[in-house]
Amino acid sequence: MTEKLKPWPYPLWIAHRGAGRLAPENTMSAFRLGAAHGWRMFECDAKLSRDGVLFLLHDAELARTTNGQGLGSAHGMGELAQLDAGSWHSRAYAGEPLPTLEALVRWCLANHLLLNIEIKPTPGQEEPTGRAVAELLKRIWPRDTTPALLTSFKPVALQAARETAPHIPRGLLADKLAGSPGDESGDAELFTALELGCSAMVLNHALWDQSLVDKVHDAGLRCLSYTVNDAWAAERLIALGTDGIISDRVDLFSPAQV
Repeated sequence: MTEKLKPWPYPLWIAHRGAGRLAPENTMSAFRLGAAHGWRMFECDAKLSRDGVLFLLHDAELARTTNGQGLGSAHGMGELAQLDAGSWHSRAYAGEPLPTLEALVRWCLANHLLLNIEIKPTPGQEEPTGRAVAELLKRIWPRDTTPALLTSFKPVALQAARETAPHIPRGLLADKLAGSPGDESGDAELFTALELGCSAMVLNHALWDQSLVDKVHDAGLRCLSYTVNDAWAAERLIALGTDGIISDRVDLFSPAQV
């Protein structure tokens, strides 16, 4: 291990949105199902309601994963809690509600599970969302346990989280690298991650190669990947020495495997 790398308290395997595609994403049923498959760390997406409550939803709009319409952030939590977030997936989950982030955090703590919270702000709400997530964790996540990991594609959100609760580790998400064709070195993203005091970079899994893994590790950061659903891709990332694999396939991969 590179001397600059600090101990990393998280498992290699992280369940995407609870249980991937086996249950309606970002619902408590999904997280319970992921835990039933033996996974002990989960990724979720958090954004702010109109009245300032953090709730779980990936998209800005409600339509794909609920029976609601419009921006999720345009509704109060009382309205959001009445939506059906399960019927789109299957009849078995009809009536599944949208949970608050606090409900998920408390469930994880009660069950000794770990959490990767993606700060997923509605456009224009990057700073307040990052601040609210960090404030929630500062209030209820014990300082003497392994902390939640905060990630975001939005540097402003990560900076707000850093200013609010600097002790909570952060990771910069990126779907592509900023370099010119043939020179996608990852330097720009690594510079941003270091400027934000991040502990990790979380990239589209296809972006990692040995040189980038080595560069990020040499800088003292960990290398995580999303969304890895094929055995060949997972094997490649393990061979490269990456540190975290976010997957939908809680039924395919064993979280105990190396």
